[in-house]
Amino acid sequence: MDVHKVNEIHNIALVGHSGAGKTTLGEALLFKAGVTTRLGNVDDHTTVLDYDEESKERRHSTDSTVAYLEHHGKLINMIVAPGMPDYSGPALASLAAVETAVICISAASGIGVNTRRMFNAAGEMGLARMIVVTRMDAENVDLEALYEGIRETFGATCLPINLPADGGKRVIDVLAKAEGKADLLDVPHCHTQILDAIVEVDDELMGPYMETGEIPEDKLEPTFSKSVAIGHIVPVLFVSAKQGIGIPELLDALVLCAPSPEIGGHRELINGDQKTEIVPTADGDFVAQVFKITSDPKSNIKYSVARVFRGTLKGDSNLHIGDDRKGQRPGHIFKLRGAEHMEVPVASAGDIVAFAKLDLKIGQLLGSHALDGAIPMPKFPTPMFALAVEPKSRGDIDKVGVALHRFTDEDPCFKTHRDAQTSELVMEGLGDLHLTVVRSKMKRYYKIEVESKPPKIPYRETIAGRAAYVEYTHKKQTGGAGQFAKVAIDIEPNDRGKGYEFVDKIFGGVIDQQFRPSVDKGIREQLKKGVIAGCPVVDVKVSLVDGKTHPVDSKDIAFQIAGRQAFKAAFAASKPILLEPVVNIEVTIPSEFVGDITRDLAGKRGQIIGQDVLPGNQTVVRATVPLSEVANYSSQLKSVTGGQGSYLMELSHYDVVPPNVQQQIVANFKPHEKDDE
Repeated sequence: MDVHKVNEIHNIALVGHSGAGKTTLGEALLFKAGVTTRLGNVDDHTTVLDYDEESKERRHSTDSTVAYLEHHGKLINMIVAPGMPDYSGPALASLAAVETAVICISAASGIGVNTRRMFNAAGEMGLARMIVVTRMDAENVDLEALYEGIRETFGATCLPINLPADGGKRVIDVLAKAEGKADLLDVPHCHTQILDAIVEVDDELMGPYMETGEIPEDKLEPTFSKSVAIGHIVPVLFVSAKQGIGIPELLDALVLCAPSPEIGGHRELINGDQKTEIVPTADGDFVAQVFKITSDPKSNIKYSVARVFRGTLKGDSNLHIGDDRKGQRPGHIFKLRGAEHMEVPVASAGDIVAFAKLDLKIGQLLGSHALDGAIPMPKFPTPMFALAVEPKSRGDIDKVGVALHRFTDEDPCFKTHRDAQTSELVMEGLGDLHLTVVRSKMKRYYKIEVESKPPKIPYRETIAGRAAYVEYTHKKQTGGAGQFAKVAIDIEPNDRGKGYEFVDKIFGGVIDQQFRPSVDKGIREQLKKGVIAGCPVVDVKVSLVDGKTHPVDSKDIAFQIAGRQAFKAAFAASKPILLEPVVNIEVTIPSEFVGDITRDLAGKRGQIIGQDVLPGNQTVVRATVPLSEVANYSSQLKSVTGGQGSYLMELSHYDVVPPNVQQQIVANFKPHEKDDE
């Protein structure tokens, strides 16, 4: 494979809602470009793009897939992103590697929730955007209404460059032609409309265009690419991927108007307040960024897929990871096409390549020298759907850790942690389906079966009152040297969010200086364990005001125990309260379900903040609600809306638990161990 110049490369991501036909469209592009000898089919598991067993079995993509093709001497790197909201991590990460987001919309199912989300995310990243309407020949579709919905939802910059004709059996290129009859809209009007929009970004073209009504052919591509790159035009195209209709025109359009790295938005290296534009040239220092981690299902080799922003790199060159001053040799460099891996001699500016067996993470920078700073990644949603897991076989404990580490590397929206409060191994994702797929992959690839349950809610303990001069004396005689410590403390609430504060108010030598930190240490240990419900204690201020030391028996451990017990007594006497996590939730639903959803959220102690009406009979309901009430909201929402709703959650703040709820939580608490006294 030849090394392409920067202006000969076009990087695109096929994104959109699930069922929009992104995989089928990608297969049609590969087939038409001569990469494959037959059109891959999702239903019979013959696709190049959905090559993993999980995607084949579910008949939808569960991860992004990288491929490439050549057309008219240009290299098109293509990333096909999953469409389910639960897989938003890989989909959003794919935007970090491209100049153009190709938003796919099925004519049969219309504009989905994730369609809007990906269109807006691409805009926030400063990417060029194109819209491809798939399944244009489906039965009983109203293409004109869909087109009006696209313009209403995404703006008047959405302009068609081809239109379906003869009942969806062919397309008319309205960019090149001013005549013909289409299934919708007026061809001459669309032709004039798109040319008018193109010349608006180049004053020098306005004069010749006004005279001839056409744009010189040698000026069309760079001007069109520029107008798309800056968002002045969002081209709309119509295709039927299964029938191959509109696919040649789409390939031409990708070369014509999807901006190359040279014309598209340039990335910036941000280091503190300093921003440095990265100009995509073949010379200069090598700069790349990892946007995808994947493992070969057969060899289990880890591949780190990166977008090269500047410079070139050979396999025997020195490669630095982030700001690491010690470099390493990358070894082999690959181009990926689904499950295939083709070795290439160099990684060059503008291209997408993969490195094998390197311990890299999504978002990390790679350079010919150490790089301080970061290239911004898209904003990923916070995973708030959690499950506590444990292996069915005790011997699989270590294997579970290895498997979860792999999945956290591959998906920026999948997290795991060991809860210090509950000792549970908790995995967090964007929804029930997300974690179901993770459990399925653990069984498929690692032969591990796990049991899962909702994790315990991470409550916090604090106080609403105060207590003064609470004493505790610790005495212990064991036959030899004894233990003695006497402390007196004051306790009061600290400012919310300020945490724990210890103040030494001892005057004179009633407690030796060496033992005062021991009191603090003992209290800190108790903070972790909690007092009334076994939850960590936050936002309290403790003052050590008095005490007594024995010249022989006073020891560090004695003052730790005394501090701990004095704190427990003082805490219990200071109107202890529980705090619970409260989340911001955005629920997107068909408008007819608004009443049901708002009533349901209100019944969950939620507060409705507002509603936004979206085009296409969709409404976003925004609310704050305690996490404990929506820990299993995914299945509840599916039940209410028949699977037509989606939601996003992220932590907002901690708030006081109502007394009746606190009483139940405290009553259910059973201390695991007794403190030394």
